[in-house]
Amino acid sequence: MVEQHNITEDEAALYDRQIRLWGLDAQKRLRAAKVLLVGLRGLGAEVAKNIVLAGINSLVLLDHTKVTDEDRCSQFLVSREDVGKNEATQKLNPMVQITVDTEDVATKPDDFFYSFNVICVTCSTQTVLDRINKICHNKNIQFFAGDVFGYFGYMFSDLGKHEYAEEVPKPKAKETDDNENGEPKAKQAKKEVLETIVVKKITEFVRFDAALHFDWTTEENKKRLKRTPKTYFIMQVLFKFMEKHKRRPDPEQKSEDQKELENLKVEVIDALKVDQEFLSDYFVTHCFAELGPVSAIVGGVLGQEIIKAVSQKDKPHNNFFFFDGVNGSGLVDQIGA
Repeated sequence: MVEQHNITEDEAALYDRQIRLWGLDAQKRLRAAKVLLVGLRGLGAEVAKNIVLAGINSLVLLDHTKVTDEDRCSQFLVSREDVGKNEATQKLNPMVQITVDTEDVATKPDDFFYSFNVICVTCSTQTVLDRINKICHNKNIQFFAGDVFGYFGYMFSDLGKHEYAEEVPKPKAKETDDNENGEPKAKQAKKEVLETIVVKKITEFVRFDAALHFDWTTEENKKRLKRTPKTYFIMQVLFKFMEKHKRRPDPEQKSEDQKELENLKVEVIDALKVDQEFLSDYFVTHCFAELGPVSAIVGGVLGQEIIKAVSQKDKPHNNFFFFDGVNGSGLVDQIGA
């Protein structure tokens, strides 16, 4: 849990609008949050923008990759002159301490992650995500993950046992029997008057590994399968592709990679014991490169969820958000619980 940070006069002036929106206590928690963001492609850039402007305490940008021509089209933090340079650059808020780390996240020892309140991992393999999520789960660090593949994107969160405050409507207490004119209440139009109260709640999350290895063979889960976004399975096909080829699907090798994705789809669906007809091959032509509009949508949701989790304000998404740009749909789903 993030401790509160005393707000200075300068901070109060800068974050005045946000304080009015979600309250002083929530802003104090944000100002105390130390965040690690892994990956600064299009999605990472969107997340960085959203959480830095919200007023966190500090942000470490961890990215060892070089800017490519594709990156120039997918994110706004690089220009043509940046091709070949490290991506982890740019300050968005002078009151937020931003640090650049150009090492590979896979080489970092476990204790490197212990000093953060929030860790968000983007554009990484399943192996990296599983490892960092396990560390976060054991150390009560809020964990987020996300990625964008062409028209498809996802975000995942594991907040452990999370406490939050939610505003809920409640009927107001009954007034006196007569109104100000002395007319009995029975003769007045009946209208329920509501007031908003703040209720503290607790919700529990599962690890990423458990969410991916969900048992779809039970009768209950077979019925649930019909409502599950297909992006959940597409995501797993792409994880398998990256683990096998040590890269993402490449537009320069589109024909070969499409065939490989079709073959891996069969393997993934078989492993999960789901009917092959559930997922067609429609996605294989739409999961290349990182599209800017999709990164903006998924990054907006991911940034929002980090802010909600740190501020302990409002109900968080538990545990997935999926976006399918082909169908134009975005859905929240809880899988693995």
